[in-house]
Amino acid sequence: MTQPLVLAIDGGNSKTDLALVRGDGKVVALVRGPMSSPHYLGVDGCMGVLEGLREDAPGQAGIENGRGSTAEVGALLLAGVDFPSEEEEVRREAERRRLASRVSVGNDTFAVLRAGSERGWGVAVVCGTGINCVGVAPDGRQARFPALGSISGDWGGGGDVGRAAVYAAARSEDGRGEKTSLERAVPAYFDLDTPSQLAAAFHRGQVEERRVAELAPVVFAEAETDPVAASIVGRLAKEVVAMIRVTLDRLEMMNAPAEVVLGGGLIQSGDSRLIGAIESALLEIAPEAQVHATSSPPVLGAALLGLDELGVDLETQERARRELGSSFGRIGG
Repeated sequence: MTQPLVLAIDGGNSKTDLALVRGDGKVVALVRGPMSSPHYLGVDGCMGVLEGLREDAPGQAGIENGRGSTAEVGALLLAGVDFPSEEEEVRREAERRRLASRVSVGNDTFAVLRAGSERGWGVAVVCGTGINCVGVAPDGRQARFPALGSISGDWGGGGDVGRAAVYAAARSEDGRGEKTSLERAVPAYFDLDTPSQLAAAFHRGQVEERRVAELAPVVFAEAETDPVAASIVGRLAKEVVAMIRVTLDRLEMMNAPAEVVLGGGLIQSGDSRLIGAIESALLEIAPEAQVHATSSPPVLGAALLGLDELGVDLETQERARRELGSSFGRIGG
């Protein structure tokens, strides 16, 4: 094979996607595996997952893996890599294990930005289980947040939205808070009748508390008619806008035609109230910003970042977009 290969990885907290893309944009392999976040698995555990997927990918592509690298460039975009020191630690280990000849490592939010942007610069906000935001200026300067949850000042994502719904439902039931339809809808999601029953189920371990993240669609649905649910969606929109505002300001792009890419499960749910509130608020503070939600898989962003390192043209990038989009549908993305 004469074309150089890009090893593209989107490693998340629930699953990992790995693609091999040729320098001409042809996708030769795409595999999915379990979570690979080094925050939860450690660097060795993360590398074990990635090595296993890499061994599967060459076989799928008809490439002999052997002992050497199969890829010229490796672009590893991983959840749980939140500081430069963590990026460097993962990069060194990936190069030691010869995942690719040259390896770059970054937070998975950068993959969302590259997947959802044509120019490769702008701002990306990911609303999934949690929330994160990154920005890249035209000259390559970056702005980011630690995104460690409440300890770094974050609120947003499915986990926080779900906890807010449980809180509001409980206070509606016992009279400490405003009456809300969440009092019925939240426990009903778990096949229970009252918030008190749900609290007991959490306490006894009959329902895992991490499942509160599943409640976000319930909140979006109730927000159509319920003021309390609508206020939770409104708070999420304000948090997203605050992150974007700070990022644009840090990078001196408040008046630039920056692409603002919205990604993650909560955005992809397509809630018009949330997306509309974000767009309206940004129009006031950054009228030149171009806001759009993306459904492009983050592994595409990793592949494009790798192809950027090879200096490919736009036609090659577009081929990778088309082929990865088509291939991704076949693995359930």
